[in-house]
Amino acid sequence: MKHPFHLKAVWNGGRNSEGTIDAGGLKSVISIPQEMGGPGTGTNPDEMLLGAASTCYLITLAAMLERSDITPHELTLESEATVDVTNNIFTYERIVHRPRIVLQSDATEAELTKADRLAHKAEESCMITRAVAGNVTIETQPVIVTADVKTV
Repeated sequence: MKHPFHLKAVWNGGRNSEGTIDAGGLKSVISIPQEMGGPGTGTNPDEMLLGAASTCYLITLAAMLERSDITPHELTLESEATVDVTNNIFTYERIVHRPRIVLQSDATEAELTKADRLAHKAEESCMITRAVAGNVTIETQPVIVTADVKTV
């Protein structure tokens, strides 16, 4: 079974102009980021790739935890991307995911260990990670704690 996704984009002008994208639930102004000499309005491809990788990872992790009968008290994620610019060549080098999984206060050591293992396994299972494999290094640095701050 195949699932098509569609995006419509409009660009008004040259390099330092802006445009728009519409992909159903994603509607935004787009431009080159200020850090790369652009106007920095709306979003940009670098943020969208980070957003795609992060949301894919987070949804995959949540599903894996659910299938393992682990119900987090809280599940949050901070992700960071690194883009290298050398000789005016832009290279998306690395994404680091830092999930914070807060389990119920009565979680067992086995559940803490399993949550940690799933935090790493979710990255390997993520469709976006597989799509950029070999081009972008993706790392996961999970923090697993219980609601009463027992850590693994």
